[in-house]
Parts: sequence; structure tokens; C-alpha cells
Amino acid sequence: MRYKHIHLGLLAFALLMIITGLVFGTPSDILPGLYRIIITEDTLITDYIQIAGIGAAFVNAALVLMISVGILVLSKDVVNGFTIAECGLMAGFALFGKNIVNIWPILLGTWLYARFRRERFSKYVGVGLLATSLAPLVSFVALYKDNPLYIPLGFLVGVVIGFLLPSLSAYTYKIQNGMNIYNVGFACGILALILVPLLQSAGMEIGQVHYWATGLNLPFGIMLGVLCLAFIVLGTFLCKRRPKEAWRQYFQLLKTSGRAPSDYLRMFEKAPVLINMGINGLIATAYILLTGGDLNGPTLGGIITIISFSAYGKHAFNIVPVMAGVAIGGSLMRWELSSSAMQLAGLFCTALAPISGHFGWPYGLLAGFLHSAVVLYAGIPASGMNLYNNGFAAGILAIVLFPTITAIAKHRKPVLQDYDYFDVFQSADPVDVRARERRLSHEPEDGAAAAPAEPAEAEALEEAP
Repeated sequence: MRYKHIHLGLLAFALLMIITGLVFGTPSDILPGLYRIIITEDTLITDYIQIAGIGAAFVNAALVLMISVGILVLSKDVVNGFTIAECGLMAGFALFGKNIVNIWPILLGTWLYARFRRERFSKYVGVGLLATSLAPLVSFVALYKDNPLYIPLGFLVGVVIGFLLPSLSAYTYKIQNGMNIYNVGFACGILALILVPLLQSAGMEIGQVHYWATGLNLPFGIMLGVLCLAFIVLGTFLCKRRPKEAWRQYFQLLKTSGRAPSDYLRMFEKAPVLINMGINGLIATAYILLTGGDLNGPTLGGIITIISFSAYGKHAFNIVPVMAGVAIGGSLMRWELSSSAMQLAGLFCTALAPISGHFGWPYGLLAGFLHSAVVLYAGIPASGMNLYNNGFAAGILAIVLFPTITAIAKHRKPVLQDYDYFDVFQSADPVDVRARERRLSHEPEDGAAAAPAEPAEAEALEEAP
């Protein structure tokens, strides 16, 4: 198996999280903390560190990551850059919303969908994992009024979510044209806009919560700094490449747009990807600290997500303009830049990194500025049930910005992507970055016919030596 060490690396990260949990807590604290996590409704924003302690939060994240890796292995899923992205997402959000219980009904629903379609579960397992963005719906319904009679209903809601998301996400992927890296977040947001009103119309009242830990910047800042520097050192010296070559490839990676799907592991191999992970993690950590934010469960989850998606579309040149746009928006509008919502917006706005990479940094700045306002209101109808609320807001902006910029600023005709969402997850074959391939381009010039869609990896190929 190509990239066979990826699973071991992910499990090593899970072990590191368990060790961290044990450093900050004892088994006598962690087990009751895990129970509190399980019986919490988990709507945004529910910081597991605040409600259960550092030890329980980190152990929960480690267990969710181990479950995710186990499911990927058992389903014989192809290992590539998206494997790192989806597992990092699972670990990160297991610090504030996902737990070892509420993810299972959704995964079962996706498995049933694969059976219904008479296809391999490995084709849909990635979407099944990401669909756990709506895990708070499972917890909310199952725990409603502490009545055990609601538990089967919560389980059923999760199964329905997992069953519906594969087909919905395949469609939303096309209309966003690779401009929103968090495609499933947008799909989950749409589904939540249907399910949440149904529950509320049935008489279920959804309350507002805000659990947000503070005062942990020093220990978590040191931990993140060491982790990110370790990634850079590993990529520079320990990946069977000369350091100069590893960094040369990293600078080639910086020339790509990040337009989905951009599997950097297949395009550039491990060394430059590890360097990219370390640098992006340092940028994200610095953003939180410099804007007066807090390192806690949700922001750690955001930083881990950025690190993991450094294997799948994000790099310093395409995330910084978008983050800067959010910082400008937060400074000019009535929201405090250090508020919890703006901190998360500053991290998860990087879903729009392809806007910056594809159209240029000024448009990335614009996308971030707009995101700083849209994200604060886009999720209101979902009542905090979609953990990927920033992905939902990013999807709205991607749908608006791509055709607008293409038609007005670039004077081209916007055309939708026309290839299957699930195909991009099914290959581990390396992409020859020295081959000169046609750029990914859906915008025909001067009225010419649009070229057939090509994977976004081709975008990097054109610029590689």
C-alpha cells in the first residue's frame, strides 16, 4: 500500500493526545469527564475542555481519531492526502462537538447508503466521517429532556443524516467549483436547515450554549509550537530527501491554488507536506495569539484542521490573505476580533483559500472580509447544530464569488465542474508534477467551448519545473 505509514502516523498522534490528556488529568478525572462529554448536547459552542477538563477532552479526541483510522482501515479506504485531512478534522472537532458515541449513527447511515447503492463502503467512508458535523443533532434529540424514549429517535436522525449526505455532498461539490475546501460543511448546513426547523416545529426547543475555556495560552502555545517545529524538522531531514530538495518542493507547492481537489501528498510526497503542515500550524497559532484570542478546545480544533488540510489544499500563500480579510472585517465591524465567533472565523475561513490561490490575494482578502460577517448569521437557522458552520458560510460565498469574479473581473464564462466527487478520493497514485498538463479551467475564453474538467492537481503541474 502506498503511504502505508500514514495510518501509523495518525495513531501516533492519537497516542500523543492520550499522553497529553494524562499529563493534564488523571484516570479518576478523565472517566467522569468522558461521561460528561457523552451526555452533553454538543451544540456550538461547547468546549469539551471547559465542561470536562483537558484530560477528558484530549482522550475523547484521541479515541475518535483511533475510531476513524480503524474504520478507514477496515473499509480498505485508499490512503492519500485526504486521509490526513479527514482524520485531522475528526480529531480537531472531537475537542468541541464530536464524541465516541454520537458519531456512530451517522456512520451507520453512510454504510447503509453504500449497501443500498451496492457499492464499496470505502467509496463513501470519507463523507461518512465528515458528515459527523451534524453529530450534535444526534446528541440533542437522544438526550432531549433526559427522556430515554428519545434515544431511538436520536439514533434514527443520525442514520438519516448519514444516508442522505453522500448524494447531497456530491451535488454541492460541483456548484462550489472547488472554491470551498469544506464542501461537506456546506452540504451539512443545507441539511440542517431542513432538519432543525422540523424538530422545532415538532415542539423541541433548542437553547443557546457557550462553553469557552480561557487561560491556557501558555501551555497550549508551547505544545503547538513544538508540534509544528517537529513537522518542519521531519519534513526537512527525515523523509529520504535532501533538505534543499524538500524545501524546493515546498516552494513549488506554494505556487498551487489549492482548488479542490488538490491532494498535496500525491503531488509532492511527504517531505514538503510535513513542512507545509508545520508552517501553517505556526501561522494559525500566531493568528490566535496576536488577535488576543484563546487557545482552547474549539481553537485547537481549528488549528488542527488547518494543519491536516495542509495535505489537501491549504498553504501559507492562500490562507494568509483570507485570514487577514477576517481580521480586517472583525476590526471594522461591531464584533470584537477576540470574540469566540471571530476567532473561529479567523481559522475556518481558510476553507476559502482556493479563492485567494485561484484569483489572487486581493480576492482572498475580499473573501475573508465577507466571511467575517456572513458566518455570524448564516448558521442561525441551524441553531448551532452544524459544527462546520464556517464551511456552510464559505460555501455560500464560494457560490457567489466564483461566477461573479470569473464573469466581471476575469471576463470569462463561469462553468460548473463536471466530474464525480468520490473519484478524487479513490487514488493513491502519485501525480507527476513535472509533466506539463492542461490547467484546470472551466472558464472558456472569448466564447470558446469549455474544456473538459480535469483534476485540480493539474493546476500545480503547469507551474512545476
